[in-house]
Amino acid sequence: MNAFFIGLQFLTRIKLRQQSEWSAEYFGKSVKFFPLIGAVLGLILAAAAYVFFVLLPIFNIYLPAHLTASMLLILSVVLTGGLHCDGFMDTMDGIFSGRERERMLEIMKDSCVGSNAVMAFVLFMLTKWSLLLDMSGGQLIVALFVMPIIARMAMVIGITLFPYARPEGMGKAFAVYANKKSLFYAAIFTFVFILPFGFSAIISMVGVFIFAILFGRYCTKILGGLTGDVYGALTELSELLVLCIFVLVVQIL
Repeated sequence: MNAFFIGLQFLTRIKLRQQSEWSAEYFGKSVKFFPLIGAVLGLILAAAAYVFFVLLPIFNIYLPAHLTASMLLILSVVLTGGLHCDGFMDTMDGIFSGRERERMLEIMKDSCVGSNAVMAFVLFMLTKWSLLLDMSGGQLIVALFVMPIIARMAMVIGITLFPYARPEGMGKAFAVYANKKSLFYAAIFTFVFILPFGFSAIISMVGVFIFAILFGRYCTKILGGLTGDVYGALTELSELLVLCIFVLVVQIL
């Protein structure tokens, strides 16, 4: 379980125990546990939504819908320390720069934030907030639980099925020590968590799997592979897609 706790501490701000060993091999071994880490995040987010939509109304406390959506959105960022948001912004700066591959990678590594990142992140957060606002309480509780699980599975797809674009980097350990076996175990964990939650959850899972492969191919084509930043972007975009599918399924059915 050491690999699980390493992954949990790296991908989130949750520290269940003091971690002293941080080898590259353990980073790679933690990949198969990413959906389980997503389940931990999902439990916290779903519990928060349950408090807002079920427990507080028992005491005649009804928070404004816009405030509730904002608090849930902030919680999702706080739980990860904005790790994936940072990757999303760096990726948007790079792939939308219109430069050559090497220059894109340099831009993504630069700590400065460009206009492409700012515009993309503002639009992304606005869309995510709107989708949270558009769901009923019961639907939102389910969506918030499955969302981080499916999104972390998307990251596993990116890590195990696509090459790493840099000779070195933070995400290199994941790419080097994770393999198809990691993908298999992560998929099993994901199916176990998702299948009991019905049609919307299953469609979200399938949709994200397809998106992860297409996005991975696109980034590989222009960058020569994926990076740690791209893993973060893939995670954030997958979460957005899950929420979007939940909203659309209700509208269609």
